[in-house]
Amino acid sequence: MAKAKDAKNLDTSTGEKIKEAARKVFIKKGYAATRTRDIAEEAGINLALLNYYFRSKERLFQEVMSEKFQQLFSVIQPVINNEDLSLEEKVEILVENYIDLLLENQDLPLFVLSEIRVHPERFKQAVQVQKILKGSSLIRQVREKRPDIDPIHFVVSLLGMVIFPFVAKPILFASDSVFNEMMQERKRLVAQWIKAILKS
Repeated sequence: MAKAKDAKNLDTSTGEKIKEAARKVFIKKGYAATRTRDIAEEAGINLALLNYYFRSKERLFQEVMSEKFQQLFSVIQPVINNEDLSLEEKVEILVENYIDLLLENQDLPLFVLSEIRVHPERFKQAVQVQKILKGSSLIRQVREKRPDIDPIHFVVSLLGMVIFPFVAKPILFASDSVFNEMMQERKRLVAQWIKAILKS
C-alpha cells in the first residue's frame, strides 16, 4: 500500500515538474518555437517520460493554459458576479487582485498577447470572455450607472490600465523594484481613475 502511495506522489510531482518547465519554455519561446525536447531538458527528464505523461505538445500547452485561465478567472468571476458588492467595491477588488496575480506572473500578458495574435480562435474558445461578462452583475451595474456608454468600453479601459504596464515594462522601467513599487501604487490610482469615469 505504501509503495502505491509513493508511486502516486512521484507521478504527481513529475507531472507538476513537467508543467512548470512547460510554463517557462512556452512563455519564453512561444508555442510555435517550443519543442517537447526543450521542455524535457528544462524539467531535467528524458523525452520518453514527458511523452508518457502528456503525449503531445498541444495537450501540454492546453493543460498549462487552462490552469492559467482558471487562476485568472478564479480571481475575477466571484467578484463580477457578487450581488452584495457595489460597482465601486468591485473595481477596487478587481484591480488589486488582478495586479497581484500579474505581479506573480509578469511574463503572462506578453505571452498571451503573442499567442492571441497567432491563434485567436484557440483563446476565444478557451476563455469565453463574452459569455462570462454578458450575464454578470458587473455589466448590469455599469449599464445602470452609465447608460450612455457601452459597458465593454469600461471593461477595456479597466483591463488596459492594469495590463499595459506589464506589456510596456521592458521599455519603460529600469528595474523590477521600481516597477513593483509603481504597480502597488497603481492599485489605488487605477481604482480612483475608474471611479472618476463612472461619475463623469
